[in-house]
Amino acid sequence: MTGDAAPPDRSSHEPPPVRVLLAEDQVLLRDSLKVLIDTAPGMVTVGEAGTGAEAVLLAHQRRPDVVLMDVRMPDMDGIEATRRICGDPAGAGIRVLILTTFDQDEYVYASLRAGASGFLVKSATATELLAAVRVVASGEALLAPTVTRRLIADFLLRPHPAPARRDLGVITQREHEVLTLIARGMSNSEIAEHLHLTVGTVKTHIGRLLAKLHARDRAQLVIAAYEGGLVATPPPS
Repeated sequence: MTGDAAPPDRSSHEPPPVRVLLAEDQVLLRDSLKVLIDTAPGMVTVGEAGTGAEAVLLAHQRRPDVVLMDVRMPDMDGIEATRRICGDPAGAGIRVLILTTFDQDEYVYASLRAGASGFLVKSATATELLAAVRVVASGEALLAPTVTRRLIADFLLRPHPAPARRDLGVITQREHEVLTLIARGMSNSEIAEHLHLTVGTVKTHIGRLLAKLHARDRAQLVIAAYEGGLVATPPPS
Protein backbone atom coordinates (compact mmCIF):
# COMPACT_ATOMS: atom_id res chain seq x y z
CA MET A 1 0.00 0.00 0.00
CA THR A 2 1.51 3.29 -1.05
CA GLY A 3 2.07 5.98 1.54
CA ASP A 4 2.43 3.52 4.42
CA ALA A 5 5.94 3.11 5.77
CA ALA A 6 7.02 -0.42 6.51
CA PRO A 7 7.62 -1.14 10.21
CA PRO A 8 11.28 -0.95 11.16
CA ASP A 9 13.18 -4.20 11.16
CA ARG A 10 14.36 -4.65 14.75
CA SER A 11 15.65 -8.17 14.32
CA SER A 12 19.21 -7.01 13.67
CA HIS A 13 19.20 -5.15 16.99
CA GLU A 14 18.02 -8.08 19.07
CA PRO A 15 20.72 -9.99 20.95
CA PRO A 16 21.19 -13.61 19.92
CA PRO A 17 19.28 -16.12 22.04
CA VAL A 18 20.94 -17.83 24.97
CA ARG A 19 21.84 -21.29 23.71
CA VAL A 20 21.20 -23.97 26.34
CA LEU A 21 22.30 -27.61 26.44
CA LEU A 22 20.21 -29.83 28.74
CA ALA A 23 22.02 -32.63 30.58
CA GLU A 24 19.45 -34.61 32.57
CA ASP A 25 18.86 -38.37 32.59
CA GLN A 26 15.19 -38.20 33.58
CA VAL A 27 13.36 -37.91 30.27
CA LEU A 28 10.20 -36.36 31.71
CA LEU A 29 12.14 -33.61 33.48
CA ARG A 30 14.35 -33.04 30.45
CA ASP A 31 11.31 -32.69 28.20
CA SER A 32 9.76 -30.22 30.63
CA LEU A 33 12.96 -28.17 30.73
CA LYS A 34 13.10 -28.14 26.94
CA VAL A 35 9.55 -26.79 26.65
CA LEU A 36 10.30 -24.16 29.29
CA ILE A 37 13.52 -23.00 27.62
CA ASP A 38 12.18 -23.03 24.06
CA THR A 39 9.09 -21.00 24.96
CA ALA A 40 11.02 -18.40 26.95
CA PRO A 41 11.95 -15.17 25.14
CA GLY A 42 15.59 -15.06 24.09
CA MET A 43 16.40 -18.71 24.80
CA VAL A 44 16.70 -21.89 22.78
CA THR A 45 17.85 -25.44 23.50
CA VAL A 46 20.63 -26.69 21.25
CA GLY A 47 20.90 -30.24 22.50
CA GLU A 48 19.80 -32.84 25.04
CA ALA A 49 22.04 -35.29 26.87
CA GLY A 50 21.01 -38.23 29.03
CA THR A 51 24.49 -39.02 30.35
CA GLY A 52 27.54 -37.06 31.40
CA ALA A 53 29.52 -38.42 28.47
CA GLU A 54 26.85 -37.21 26.05
CA ALA A 55 26.91 -33.80 27.71
CA VAL A 56 30.66 -33.46 27.14
CA LEU A 57 30.37 -34.53 23.51
CA LEU A 58 27.42 -32.23 22.74
CA ALA A 59 29.02 -29.30 24.56
CA HIS A 60 32.02 -29.54 22.24
CA GLN A 61 29.85 -30.01 19.16
CA ARG A 62 27.10 -27.45 19.81
CA ARG A 63 29.05 -24.80 21.77
CA PRO A 64 26.15 -23.74 24.04
CA ASP A 65 26.26 -20.64 26.20
CA VAL A 66 24.99 -22.58 29.21
CA VAL A 67 24.89 -26.26 30.11
CA LEU A 68 22.11 -27.07 32.56
CA MET A 69 23.80 -30.04 34.25
CA ASP A 70 22.33 -32.67 36.55
CA VAL A 71 24.76 -34.10 39.10
CA ARG A 72 23.64 -37.71 39.15
CA MET A 73 23.74 -39.27 35.70
CA PRO A 74 24.83 -42.63 34.28
CA ASP A 75 28.20 -43.29 32.58
CA MET A 76 29.73 -40.07 33.93
CA ASP A 77 28.38 -37.87 36.69
CA GLY A 78 27.77 -34.16 36.26
CA ILE A 79 30.86 -33.18 38.23
CA GLU A 80 33.26 -35.06 35.97
CA ALA A 81 31.36 -33.81 32.91
CA THR A 82 31.67 -30.25 34.21
CA ARG A 83 35.40 -30.74 34.83
CA ARG A 84 35.94 -31.93 31.27
CA ILE A 85 33.87 -29.17 29.70
CA CYS A 86 35.36 -26.33 31.75
CA GLY A 87 38.87 -27.73 31.77
CA ASP A 88 39.14 -27.92 27.99
CA PRO A 89 40.43 -24.68 26.40
CA ALA A 90 38.13 -25.43 23.46
CA GLY A 91 35.22 -25.00 25.85
CA ALA A 92 36.11 -21.45 26.85
CA GLY A 93 32.97 -19.42 27.20
CA ILE A 94 30.72 -22.37 28.03
CA ARG A 95 29.11 -21.94 31.43
CA VAL A 96 27.78 -24.80 33.54
CA LEU A 97 24.80 -24.42 35.85
CA ILE A 98 24.45 -27.40 38.17
CA LEU A 99 21.03 -28.84 39.00
CA THR A 100 20.94 -30.22 42.54
CA THR A 101 18.49 -31.43 45.15
CA PHE A 102 20.80 -29.61 47.62
CA ASP A 103 19.53 -31.24 50.81
CA GLN A 104 20.56 -34.65 49.47
CA ASP A 105 23.48 -33.89 47.16
CA GLU A 106 26.90 -33.55 48.75
CA TYR A 107 28.57 -32.53 45.53
CA VAL A 108 27.93 -28.81 45.26
CA TYR A 109 31.40 -27.82 46.44
CA ALA A 110 33.04 -30.37 44.15
CA SER A 111 31.03 -29.10 41.19
CA LEU A 112 32.16 -25.54 41.80
CA ARG A 113 35.77 -26.71 42.03
CA ALA A 114 35.22 -28.49 38.72
CA GLY A 115 34.43 -25.14 37.11
CA ALA A 116 30.66 -24.71 37.44
CA SER A 117 29.42 -21.13 37.57
CA GLY A 118 26.73 -21.90 40.09
CA PHE A 119 23.98 -24.23 41.09
CA LEU A 120 20.21 -24.33 41.08
CA VAL A 121 17.92 -26.26 43.38
CA LYS A 122 15.56 -28.58 41.49
CA SER A 123 12.64 -27.26 43.49
CA ALA A 124 13.15 -23.80 41.96
CA THR A 125 10.27 -22.22 40.11
CA ALA A 126 10.23 -21.79 36.33
CA THR A 127 10.86 -18.07 36.78
CA GLU A 128 13.88 -18.74 39.02
CA LEU A 129 15.29 -21.28 36.57
CA LEU A 130 15.05 -18.92 33.60
CA ALA A 131 16.58 -16.10 35.64
CA ALA A 132 19.42 -18.42 36.70
CA VAL A 133 20.21 -19.34 33.10
CA ARG A 134 20.31 -15.66 32.13
CA VAL A 135 22.57 -14.77 35.08
CA VAL A 136 25.08 -17.50 34.24
CA ALA A 137 24.94 -16.73 30.51
CA SER A 138 25.80 -13.10 31.26
CA GLY A 139 29.05 -14.19 32.88
CA GLU A 140 28.01 -13.81 36.49
CA ALA A 141 28.06 -16.54 39.12
CA LEU A 142 24.77 -17.79 40.48
CA LEU A 143 25.67 -17.61 44.14
CA ALA A 144 23.09 -15.55 45.94
CA PRO A 145 24.37 -14.48 49.37
CA THR A 146 21.79 -16.53 51.30
CA VAL A 147 22.56 -19.64 49.24
CA THR A 148 26.29 -19.09 49.64
CA ARG A 149 25.95 -18.90 53.43
CA ARG A 150 24.05 -22.17 53.47
CA LEU A 151 26.59 -23.81 51.18
CA ILE A 152 29.48 -22.70 53.37
CA ALA A 153 27.83 -23.82 56.60
CA ASP A 154 26.88 -27.18 55.07
CA PHE A 155 30.36 -27.75 53.65
CA LEU A 156 32.18 -26.86 56.86
CA LEU A 157 30.02 -29.12 59.01
CA ARG A 158 30.59 -32.21 56.84
CA PRO A 159 33.60 -34.54 56.86
CA HIS A 160 35.49 -33.93 53.66
CA PRO A 161 39.01 -34.17 52.26
CA ALA A 162 41.16 -31.12 52.96
CA PRO A 163 41.13 -28.89 49.88
CA ALA A 164 44.30 -28.10 48.02
CA ARG A 165 46.02 -25.07 49.50
CA ARG A 166 45.83 -21.89 47.45
CA ASP A 167 48.62 -19.32 47.59
CA LEU A 168 47.02 -15.95 48.27
CA GLY A 169 50.31 -14.07 48.50
CA VAL A 170 49.59 -12.23 45.25
CA ILE A 171 46.66 -10.28 46.68
CA THR A 172 46.74 -7.11 48.77
CA GLN A 173 45.45 -6.80 52.33
CA ARG A 174 42.29 -5.04 51.11
CA GLU A 175 41.70 -7.72 48.48
CA HIS A 176 42.20 -10.30 51.22
CA GLU A 177 39.42 -8.63 53.22
CA VAL A 178 37.09 -8.49 50.21
CA LEU A 179 37.74 -12.14 49.36
CA THR A 180 36.98 -13.21 52.92
CA LEU A 181 33.64 -11.40 52.85
CA ILE A 182 32.78 -12.90 49.46
CA ALA A 183 33.41 -16.33 50.94
CA ARG A 184 31.07 -15.50 53.80
CA GLY A 185 28.28 -14.84 51.37
CA MET A 186 28.16 -11.05 51.39
CA SER A 187 26.85 -9.14 48.39
CA ASN A 188 28.79 -6.23 46.89
CA SER A 189 26.66 -3.69 48.73
CA GLU A 190 27.13 -5.52 52.04
CA ILE A 191 30.90 -5.66 51.51
CA ALA A 192 30.94 -1.95 50.68
CA GLU A 193 29.06 -1.11 53.87
CA HIS A 194 31.21 -3.40 56.00
CA LEU A 195 34.50 -1.97 54.70
CA HIS A 196 33.25 1.62 54.29
CA LEU A 197 33.87 1.58 50.54
CA THR A 198 31.78 2.44 47.51
CA VAL A 199 30.19 -0.39 45.54
CA GLY A 200 32.28 0.70 42.55
CA THR A 201 35.47 0.26 44.56
CA VAL A 202 34.35 -3.18 45.70
CA LYS A 203 33.72 -4.16 42.07
CA THR A 204 37.23 -2.96 41.19
CA HIS A 205 38.74 -5.12 43.93
CA ILE A 206 36.71 -8.11 42.74
CA GLY A 207 37.92 -7.59 39.18
CA ARG A 208 41.51 -7.61 40.41
CA LEU A 209 40.88 -10.74 42.47
CA LEU A 210 39.46 -12.50 39.43
CA ALA A 211 42.56 -11.62 37.42
CA LYS A 212 45.13 -12.44 40.11
CA LEU A 213 43.55 -15.73 41.16
CA HIS A 214 42.72 -16.78 37.61
CA ALA A 215 39.07 -17.18 38.59
CA ARG A 216 36.28 -17.05 36.03
CA ASP A 217 33.60 -15.71 38.36
CA ARG A 218 32.46 -15.21 41.94
CA ALA A 219 31.92 -18.95 42.44
CA GLN A 220 35.58 -19.57 41.77
CA LEU A 221 36.55 -16.82 44.23
CA VAL A 222 34.63 -18.68 46.94
CA ILE A 223 36.65 -21.79 46.12
CA ALA A 224 39.88 -19.79 46.25
CA ALA A 225 38.92 -18.52 49.69
CA TYR A 226 38.31 -22.09 50.90
CA GLU A 227 41.59 -23.29 49.48
CA GLY A 228 43.44 -20.31 50.92
CA GLY A 229 42.15 -21.09 54.40
CA LEU A 230 40.12 -17.90 54.77
CA VAL A 231 36.95 -19.68 55.88
CA ALA A 232 37.50 -21.77 58.99
CA THR A 233 34.17 -21.63 60.82
CA PRO A 234 30.57 -21.54 59.66
CA PRO A 235 29.25 -18.00 59.33
CA PRO A 236 26.36 -16.96 61.55
CA SER A 237 22.93 -17.81 60.19
